[in-house]
Amino acid sequence: MKKQPKLDANGKRAFGIRDCLAYAAGDLGCNMSFALKSTMSIFWTQFMGMDLWYALLLIVVQVWDAINDPLIGSVVDADKHKYKRNKFLTYIWAGSIGLIVGGACCFLPFPNAPTFAKAIIFIAGYVVWDAFYTVANVPYGSLLALISNDVKDRASLSAWRSIGSIFGNMLPMVILPFIIYDNDNNLIGERVFIAALIMGALGFICFQFMIRNTEIRIEQDITLNEEKPKFNVFKAFVNFMKNRPAVGATIAAMGMFIGMQGAATAVTVIFQSYFKNVKISGIVQLFAMIPIVCFTPLARKMVARFGKKELATFGSICSIVAALALFIVTPNNTGLDLILYIVAQLIFSLGLGIYSTVSWAMMGDAIDYNEWKTGNREEGTVYSLHSFFRKLAQGVGPALVLVIMVALGYVGENEGNQVWEVAVRMRYLVAATYLFSALLQFIGLGLVYNLDKKTLNKMNAELGRDVEAIEASTESNDEPA
Repeated sequence: MKKQPKLDANGKRAFGIRDCLAYAAGDLGCNMSFALKSTMSIFWTQFMGMDLWYALLLIVVQVWDAINDPLIGSVVDADKHKYKRNKFLTYIWAGSIGLIVGGACCFLPFPNAPTFAKAIIFIAGYVVWDAFYTVANVPYGSLLALISNDVKDRASLSAWRSIGSIFGNMLPMVILPFIIYDNDNNLIGERVFIAALIMGALGFICFQFMIRNTEIRIEQDITLNEEKPKFNVFKAFVNFMKNRPAVGATIAAMGMFIGMQGAATAVTVIFQSYFKNVKISGIVQLFAMIPIVCFTPLARKMVARFGKKELATFGSICSIVAALALFIVTPNNTGLDLILYIVAQLIFSLGLGIYSTVSWAMMGDAIDYNEWKTGNREEGTVYSLHSFFRKLAQGVGPALVLVIMVALGYVGENEGNQVWEVAVRMRYLVAATYLFSALLQFIGLGLVYNLDKKTLNKMNAELGRDVEAIEASTESNDEPA
């Protein structure tokens, strides 16, 4: 006889490890498509030969992001159709189909095409990928607030999302360098295109697992009242800017992605021309993820004891210390230099991991804060605007860093054979980018984000949540980690 699942007070399947695994699979699916973005700069500068053209094109496609993210978020919020399961899950399903080929569109290998043709290929490919990614990712981020309204459950979902993100980055990070680079540390562009197709298919499988195993517990009433005022995107944007937790979390996320994405090209060049072994770059970065993996199981108890804001702020301070340590460079690239680099990466990763494990739970609280202050939840719009600014950092950050790289002597056509002086400059540029990233995180989390543990409990109480029950649940050890 099939075992019946345990139900909660509302007749829904009780929150458990199945929810955590499903939510982690969603970010794993996103990252199967997104992880290759760190290779995009090397592909378009070294294989396609675009250099500064690529930096300009990255900024151009952010115009599409400016339209794409808030537009899709507002469409999701304004959609009052009663779907069989849930409208967010329906949009995610649609986006996951497009992502099968969307990522590969960014890596069409035509290095001998005219410059204007390459520009069209890049813009068209990016627009296709970004549209489908947003259709899947914006509802996915908003979904956290509907799976559970328990503070501890949200901390678990955020932590498990980080696990999905970690594994989604591990696969391309470790395996791809051995596949897409030759023995002279040069990129093989055609292999990147094939890898993107395979990862798109894997992402689709992950999304389907998530959709089939997600339980929606916080149902939102859908009324088809034609007299209801039309959805106002401008007003929603103004509300977002008044939402200090959303703005603070967004500033921190922008800092995080400037560090992760902005420095990615320079990091690759370091391993190509400074350490002279690009194939170990993934292993080194994987090793740097150890602190994140170790901290993730502790996230729930740490949140219960210290609070999300307090914990994430401490993480940003760790990242600042690590970024300063990266400025220590030994003469002539000794083995000690690589050890110092790895240790600094470990500490930076610890700070990043502390923040990343609670970042999505903080955005779930920011959505509640919007309801607390304005009376409107607007999950899709709040998250899509957050996603837009993150994407702005992901696009503009690498573009500006690439401009600085070229100014410091980087030449894409030299591929993995940059002159030694340029390689050393890249080493310092990575340290400077990480420091800027960590400082932004500290500003967003420590100075702007205002939902400390005490304020969060007050908000939950005024929204009708049982704060005493939530606090009592934090003492229990039998809930999923």
